[in-house]
Amino acid sequence: AIYHCEVKSISRANGRSATAAAAYRAGEKIKDERTLEVHDYTRKRTVISADLIMPSDVSKNITRITRSELWNMAEKSEKRKDAKVAREYEIALPAELPREAQRALALKFAQELADRYHVAADVALHAPDRKGDERNIHAHILTTTRRITARGELGDKTRELDVKPSSAREVTAIRELWAQLANAELERHGRSERIDARTLEAQGIERRPQIHLGPAATQMERRGVATDKGDRNRELAAYNADLTEARQATEELRRHIDEYRR
Repeated sequence: AIYHCEVKSISRANGRSATAAAAYRAGEKIKDERTLEVHDYTRKRTVISADLIMPSDVSKNITRITRSELWNMAEKSEKRKDAKVAREYEIALPAELPREAQRALALKFAQELADRYHVAADVALHAPDRKGDERNIHAHILTTTRRITARGELGDKTRELDVKPSSAREVTAIRELWAQLANAELERHGRSERIDARTLEAQGIERRPQIHLGPAATQMERRGVATDKGDRNRELAAYNADLTEARQATEELRRHIDEYRR
């Protein structure tokens, strides 16, 4: 089990849209009613499941909303050219869990987010591509940046996630929540593995963390094109491998010394 829980924004300032992000993650076709652009990802083969989650206290009171309706509504509710139109939570699901348990865990985390901020959440589970590590089952959770009302409309912005220092506190709480939920599920399935939301330094681990490639670098690396970020990660991986080997050699030497002293 590895720990990965990254929180990021989908912003027009970066040329992105909520409709495109949702279509890509769910493997669907969505027409953006604001720009009239059609985002068609129905040929995407790595999508395992895609579910919409509403806050617990409103889910029974609103008529069923489609993915296209939700994210077009999110786009229409924002007027600024640099507006944040969605928020994404990317999580690595424990490979030790069966597929249904992975999905249930992602949905539970999404429900916690929906209830905590009173937002709508769109949960997509992805399998790795053919060249990726088969254990890399992960989830993308898109949430609205505005609270959803009992009538299914978008209201106030979730400002606590936009401004410092409250945003830093919230992200820390979210990361800790993910670790708690994942560890509880691992325990429920009789697994001894655990994940830790703390930094490697805080855990007393000398290993250097690798950097996040991002979508552009990831696609280039998958096509066999080396990138600066990819090269940096390979350097870090080599360093960590050398560190592990040195640590193992040191431990073996200590055992020999202890045996000699006895």
